[in-house]
Amino acid sequence: MIYKVLYQKDKVVNPRRETTETLYMEADNLVNARTLVEENTPYNIELIQELAGNSLDYEKEHADFKLTSFENKK
Repeated sequence: MIYKVLYQKDKVVNPRRETTETLYMEADNLVNARTLVEENTPYNIELIQELAGNSLDYEKEHADFKLTSFENKK
């Protein structure tokens, strides 16, 4: 499944909508997606959203869509 992750680059600074960034990733489920981001980045995760169907098609056409991959540390 493809997930859209909205995040702030820093956990120390108060989050602001203007500084929210996005990454797209593939994971087995939402829990696994969150775990991979938390273990491999210093990001402050705001929201993780599953993308499928029309939502996925829209993101591919209208966003800077590029899958980010993380190596599982297990």
